[in-house]
Amino acid sequence: MTYKETLDWMFAQLPMYQREGKAAFKKDLTNTLALSKELNFPENKFKSIHVGGTNGKGSTSHMLASILQEAGYKVGLYTSPHLKNFTERIRINGEEIPKQKVTSFINKQKDFLEKQKLSFFEMTVGLAFDYFATENVDIAIIEVGLGGRLDSTNIITPEISVITNIGLDHTQFLGETLPEIAFEKAGIIKNKIPIIIGEEQKAVKNVFLDKSEAEKAPIYFASDESALYKTDLLGDYQNKNTKTAVVAIKKLKGFLVSEENIQNGLLNVVKNTSLKGRWQVLQEHPKVICDTAHNKEGLKIVLNQLKREQFNKLHIVLGVVSDKKLEDVLPLFPKSAIYYFCRPNIPRGLSEGVLQEKAKEFGVIGEKYFSVKEAFERALLNANQQDIIYIGGSTFVVAEII
Repeated sequence: MTYKETLDWMFAQLPMYQREGKAAFKKDLTNTLALSKELNFPENKFKSIHVGGTNGKGSTSHMLASILQEAGYKVGLYTSPHLKNFTERIRINGEEIPKQKVTSFINKQKDFLEKQKLSFFEMTVGLAFDYFATENVDIAIIEVGLGGRLDSTNIITPEISVITNIGLDHTQFLGETLPEIAFEKAGIIKNKIPIIIGEEQKAVKNVFLDKSEAEKAPIYFASDESALYKTDLLGDYQNKNTKTAVVAIKKLKGFLVSEENIQNGLLNVVKNTSLKGRWQVLQEHPKVICDTAHNKEGLKIVLNQLKREQFNKLHIVLGVVSDKKLEDVLPLFPKSAIYYFCRPNIPRGLSEGVLQEKAKEFGVIGEKYFSVKEAFERALLNANQQDIIYIGGSTFVVAEII
């Protein structure tokens, strides 16, 4: 198969959670363990840091990779979902996995993948681990896909585990309350492996303390870190992520990382790892900002930051996925803004008409557009040079613009 045929097969033959939703979600590690065995256990051939949590795990993973790269290490980075290209998910020192490596892996393993009925995510995790092992990375930063306990990435035994925070997201899989979700996320805490918790949250602190005690895992709360670090990532929420990344690096044994490496790593995250979509300014006059924040906790911080910007009028291009609890997020949006409702181009995308009607209930008023592109073009046409256009609501809305 060609690269395009390979991707088409991966996306179409087997369900993909990011696109399809609940139908593609598997609460079981059986398939991942079977693939690992078939590949001769690649996850045992490299060191790793495992990063979970509701918000900030992507940014924190990129920060960790950037710092370790500055220290001269060969660093694998596995994240999801991708914004533009599938190969973004698997990188070494910022370089995406070559397309031919994807094609050759799938061609070689296709019979097994079909027979075992592996999901899109399961086979992608296998591909990443196999690639990192083959390329002899010094360490790999592995971002959890969904939850933790039964996530496909949870077959690794890392040097350190990280959980950024707990919020109400993916409740149909992980539970309806913060402690229930924390229980699933805490599943990445391993026997005697240090665990870094990004934010100390009263509602879930005991879940982590109990699990770390049961596993005899030393536990550290990054919110206790007093030192302040600057980063090239511009979102307000990055202050918490920098603390989490710094504490994780300081507790990491067997790697020589200087204070200068930490500072330079945090200041060069985009350059070192090509991270996109986090309070990313796409242009000035009018200023266009996009951000992948998509749940209550993430959007609250981003929209507060947006309020502090100087502008004449605020235009918001907004689209969401169908399993989003709109009654939790729509009240956060400013009623004074001009809205352009749209549907991200994936099966999970919520109809722009449904979003427009629901938004009206919360005093959030605007026109609907058939596509993200059309909505953005209309916003650009309507905005003057002193206005701001914000694009968000879903990772997949941002993906269509950048």
